[in-house]
Amino acid sequence: MTKHFLMPFPRSLLPRSGRTVLAVGACAILLACAPKFDWREVHGKDAPFVVVLPAKPSSIARQINLDGTTVTMQMTAAEVDGVTFAVGNAELPDAAKARAALPAMKNALVNNIKGTVKSESSASAALASPGGNQQTSALSIEAEGVRGAAAEPTLLIARFIAQDRRIYQLVVIGKPQVVSRDAVDTFLTSFKLN
Repeated sequence: MTKHFLMPFPRSLLPRSGRTVLAVGACAILLACAPKFDWREVHGKDAPFVVVLPAKPSSIARQINLDGTTVTMQMTAAEVDGVTFAVGNAELPDAAKARAALPAMKNALVNNIKGTVKSESSASAALASPGGNQQTSALSIEAEGVRGAAAEPTLLIARFIAQDRRIYQLVVIGKPQVVSRDAVDTFLTSFKLN
């Protein structure tokens, strides 16, 4: 009975090109094992929130119109494999306008992808805080649509939150087959208001 053992191939017995192939193969294996998500905690600059994003984020501010009210939306986003993870926030004149802005944000994002809402849920709660009770409202959706000149199939998962006068939107958008549900859960559950 013969026993076979896996022995490392001595470098001296491999031709130079064989060593190169082995080195390239080893690098490919290491890259395949490398995590594609590099989660990092991000704090709102002017808003009291914390969230984790899967890569180094970039931030912009832009004016948006929410049912006749123009506000400056601060957006912080990161992209991995063509999937964008973004958190936005803005302050409105009062809490009633903040709550009314949630459907406007939802409609704008769904229209951007010429989409259809596949699921939607909402919640509302009063939270005690040092300054008194604050009303918090939330709206969550999942929508499918297309974007870009090539009309690529697109999945949009979003949560919209209004607390007092401030609104927040958490968005994950990308090709359906590339969007990782685990990554979406990590992103959405990490969001906390301070």
